[in-house]
Amino acid sequence: MEEYNFIAADLFLRCVAGLLFFFQGYDKLFRLGLKEVVKTFHYDAESHHVPDFFVWMIAIYSSFVEFFCGLLLILGLFKTWALVLLGLDIILVVFAFSFMKPMWDMKHVFPRFILLIALLVIPAQWGKFSLDQLIFK
Repeated sequence: MEEYNFIAADLFLRCVAGLLFFFQGYDKLFRLGLKEVVKTFHYDAESHHVPDFFVWMIAIYSSFVEFFCGLLLILGLFKTWALVLLGLDIILVVFAFSFMKPMWDMKHVFPRFILLIALLVIPAQWGKFSLDQLIFK
């Protein structure tokens, strides 16, 4: 019975993290649009002499990685790669926000970070309900 708890924990953590990242990316890509995302950070970036292309690169990377890797997590496909790319995304986001405003509210980033770390340390054999398990095992 305990094994089923571990399997369920992997599924729930993966789906919750995936949904959070997926909808964050969806919002940036399809609701706001990349122009609006960049405009949100333009003033702070400009006041710190951060080039526009750098803000665009981070916005594009962050939006697409959150959208597609969130979807991959929900499906349980290429889980490790998705988690690594999302980890790099979080590092970029933390760096960018900290650079622009050293004392910023981490209430949206920190829970995602904890979910990400938990998923990285969970053994792969707990991922029974995933496409990775179905296709590659």
